[in-house]
Amino acid sequence: DVERSRGLGDVYKRQVREKSVNRINNRSPIMQLFYAPDIVPPLHTLNEEESKHCIRVLRLQCGGRIHITDGRGNLFCCEITDDNPRRCTVRVVSAETGFEKLPYALTMAVAPTKNSERFEWFLEKATEVGVTAVVPLETEHSERRVFKPERGEKVVTAALKQSLKAYRPVLHPLTPFREAVLSAPEGRKFIAHCAPAQSPAGKAYLARALRPGETATVFIGPEGDFSPGEIAFALANGFEEITLGRQRLRTETAALAAVVMASVVNG
Repeated sequence: DVERSRGLGDVYKRQVREKSVNRINNRSPIMQLFYAPDIVPPLHTLNEEESKHCIRVLRLQCGGRIHITDGRGNLFCCEITDDNPRRCTVRVVSAETGFEKLPYALTMAVAPTKNSERFEWFLEKATEVGVTAVVPLETEHSERRVFKPERGEKVVTAALKQSLKAYRPVLHPLTPFREAVLSAPEGRKFIAHCAPAQSPAGKAYLARALRPGETATVFIGPEGDFSPGEIAFALANGFEEITLGRQRLRTETAALAAVVMASVVNG
């Protein structure tokens, strides 16, 4: 009970701090976030699914306020002008650009797991922590060579709204390993693997290799790891070998560990 009371006390203190920050920024507290990539002020009509959630589930009415993001960093505070449960219309009251933009850019290239739910778990948690893009990888040892993006997109959108973020990670289609290596964004490029190091410099611990504010891409392999040929190809194209520590991690755990390391390095 004592521990529970402390926990509740910490939650209360955090809520007070958040409310103070909102007052300082002259922004209404974000209670419910909706996603509308096509929003264009001053008026916007939610789609049928979002309208039903807003009016039927949340029981909001005309005059009530919600927040909407377009997934590109814009946050709109809106007032409901028509509480139709099928076509709820809102008026944009205020807008904020670059809402909580990450001070770094991180692309995660990860081989989908045999159990699709584990990869979806990674997508959800990576969205919550902060990631710029996710590239599902097709590798020599991949156990899943079919990736259906529709389900993944829904998971990302739900996590975006739940974690109150205004930047939606880009989810790329399944990409062959070599194509992903050659098309990696400019910046630091890392490949994590369990085999002995191939480069003279050896493997660097990712948390120490990352630098604040930089653009980085991290490759995480399948359950059977990357092949020696894939590792050599990545190193020949500017990748650095890394380790995530001494523990042996599942694919989705290793990928999330890399996302968290990048977040911690950037404060």
